[in-house]
Amino acid sequence: MSFDRSIKIAPSILSADFADFGREIHAIEDQGADWVHVDVMDGHFVPNLTFGPPAVKAFRPHVKTVMDVHLMIAPVDPYIEAYAEAGADVITAHFEAGPHPHRTLQAIRAAGCKAGLALNPGTPASAVEYLLDM
Repeated sequence: MSFDRSIKIAPSILSADFADFGREIHAIEDQGADWVHVDVMDGHFVPNLTFGPPAVKAFRPHVKTVMDVHLMIAPVDPYIEAYAEAGADVITAHFEAGPHPHRTLQAIRAAGCKAGLALNPGTPASAVEYLLDM
């Protein structure tokens, strides 16, 4: 997968019709979405509970662009491989989701995915400066 730093339009399928994810994914891509964003929430790190690896695997055949999987789960590291195997192209983890975010980013890349890092609103951007090259 090639990657550039231009702005990407990545609608989240969290607001999709859960009874017809395939059609919903095709619709956003047909309208020009660059990526399909999948919000994964565990009911612990964040209050909502959403998609596990089996759901992501079911989405994969419908995604023709890039599947961007945002893991709002803690701990995050034990689940990276499962989401990579389910078909994620990009995995974004939260800086606050584990004790060693640099290891998390390394694990995402080792699983064959592009790595992203998200911040909770209360975390200053300066907290991740040492990770920007990763």
